[in-house]
Amino acid sequence: MSELVINKIKENSAQGWLNGFIGVVLFSGSLPATRVAVAVFNPVFLTVARAAVAGILALIVLILFKEKRPERKHFFSLAIVALGVVVGFPLLSALALTYVTSAHSIVFIGILPVATAIFGILRGGERPRPIFWLFSVLGSLLVIGYALAQGLSASPLGDVLMLGAVILCGLGYAEGAKLTKTLGGWQVISWALVLSLPLMLPLTVVFMPASFEAVGTGAWIGLGYVSLFSMFIGFVFWYKGLAQGGTATVGQLQLLQPFFGLALATCLLHEHVSIGMLAVTVGVILCVVGTKKFAR
Repeated sequence: MSELVINKIKENSAQGWLNGFIGVVLFSGSLPATRVAVAVFNPVFLTVARAAVAGILALIVLILFKEKRPERKHFFSLAIVALGVVVGFPLLSALALTYVTSAHSIVFIGILPVATAIFGILRGGERPRPIFWLFSVLGSLLVIGYALAQGLSASPLGDVLMLGAVILCGLGYAEGAKLTKTLGGWQVISWALVLSLPLMLPLTVVFMPASFEAVGTGAWIGLGYVSLFSMFIGFVFWYKGLAQGGTATVGQLQLLQPFFGLALATCLLHEHVSIGMLAVTVGVILCVVGTKKFAR
């Protein structure tokens, strides 16, 4: 392999990690925004409304850029993406957050990188080196251990909902990354949203609250954030990053998402940041560095 090709691969990998990192930062506000919004909005309405808003935005962008329709062979993969990240994870996580604490959310988000890596292997044919799994599992255990140390309130239904959300999200991430290599990053999430739009728009009307008088500014901001950043803009960077750097590899950046989310909650809600959280964050960062170094 020539030096030019090697340098090109390294450049794509570096760009993939950068795009993936931006995506994770944007996704980090999803759970705090969802927690604020679901306190007022019905979880089902929140899910279909965010998909409808993002779908309309995606349709406008596709028309403006005069993108060609995907081929027939792409529609099955787009349906999987829509099932995983447009409907599955938003709905199940919103429902779960009515039963579980933020510590529970951290537990399952900590498992998400492993789920993404597994689906990356099953759907994308990736083959990370064995030591990759050591850092991946260690990073997940650090996140889970930190959450357990904070104390968890038992909620079997909430646990089942979050587990289902993580499985569907990992599937949607991996399938979208695979499809990005053909359609492009922002095009994948855009077409997945547009594919869902004929269902999401009517459901938005069906589940719309009878009155919006009791809806405060915080709930509207939460709905706006998950609609624009969590559902559309974040995926533009995320899918591109996964395609450039590898689904299993760049997917490990998700280990940082719970801590970014807690940092946002600290800044916005003035919550206390413990020394333990900082120590675990450093450990997780080292695990992410390890997975990047020994991925292939």
